[in-house]
Parts: sequence; structure tokens; C-alpha cells
Amino acid sequence: MVRALFAVASTNQPAVIFIDEIDSLLSQRSDSEHESSRRIKTEFFVQLDGATTASEDRILVVGATNRPHEIDEAARRRLVKRLYIPLPDNSAREQIIHKLLLEQAFNMTQEEIASVVERTDGFSGADVTNLCKEAALGPIRSLQFQDISKISKDDVRPILAEDFDKALERVRPSVSKKDLVSYEKWNQIFGCGGI
Repeated sequence: MVRALFAVASTNQPAVIFIDEIDSLLSQRSDSEHESSRRIKTEFFVQLDGATTASEDRILVVGATNRPHEIDEAARRRLVKRLYIPLPDNSAREQIIHKLLLEQAFNMTQEEIASVVERTDGFSGADVTNLCKEAALGPIRSLQFQDISKISKDDVRPILAEDFDKALERVRPSVSKKDLVSYEKWNQIFGCGGI
């Protein structure tokens, strides 16, 4: 399957091979590792080495992980650009919130949105998305229980700042300060700086 993946990419150049949770595929090797896992890693290394042998080859391999310290050192050597993507800053979190709110009816001032942005310091992009989804349930939860087939779109009130207040009681950041320190330390040792 690994060989087929690279063959398809090779015939459809330019191509990008994106592997999410690459640590699960290319984790550090051990003596207790199953033979099939070892063969997959070996084939992946062979294909990675061959993917850029010709100067006209245009295949980009991108891997994403939340566990960079678990990646095998042979894989780390072959993945030459190792970039640390930090948590979103205030501006990025505000953009995520605005984008998600555009898809919903909401009634919030810019100051209320700015307050949510401030209170989500330390949230990942996925955490902010989960927060917005939880806040979007507020109007639904405030409906009186009745026959759902009789509820129209106009019966559902817009999302309010109070919905975010309640959502913030339920949704917490998924990345700990300890994790952030370990990522930053890994980046100092193995990272490649900017793009």
C-alpha cells in the first residue's frame, strides 16, 4: 500500500502526500515491534528516499503529529523540514470565531467577541471550534420542549455572549502547559525554524 501510494503520487505530479498522525506510522522501532509494522516503516523509508531522486520529481510529503518525540530518528532525518506550529494567537482565534459565527445567526458585539478571544488563550484551533459548536447549542437548549417537527428556523434565537459563557464552563483547552514546553524544547533541538 505504501508503494502504491507513492506510485500514484509519482504519476500525478505535482502531488502532495499528507499523513496525519505520522507518529503512529513512523514511531520509534523496538525489538517487540510486529514484523508487519517494521516492513511498513522500511518501505516508507525506501519510498521517501526515492521520492526525490530525480530533480524533476515534484512530490511533497507532509506529516503532522502531536507527538514529535515519538517519531523514529530515521524518519526525522528524512523529513528535512520540521516546523513547530504554535497554538493560535489572539488574531487567529478571532478569525476562527468570526468564520464559524458567519455560518450561524448570532447577536454579539465586537467587544463580546474580543472577550471570548481573550478567555480562550491556550486553546488550539480545534478547541475554539468545539467551543463555538457548544455555544451554538445554547439557542437549541433554550427552546421549550415541544414537537421538533413544529420548530421553525425563526423559533431559534441567535447565539449570544451568554452561550459562550456557558460553553466556556464545558470546553477546556486540550493542550497543557507541560505539553507546550515539551514541544518548544523538541523544536529547539530538532526544529528547522521558519519555512
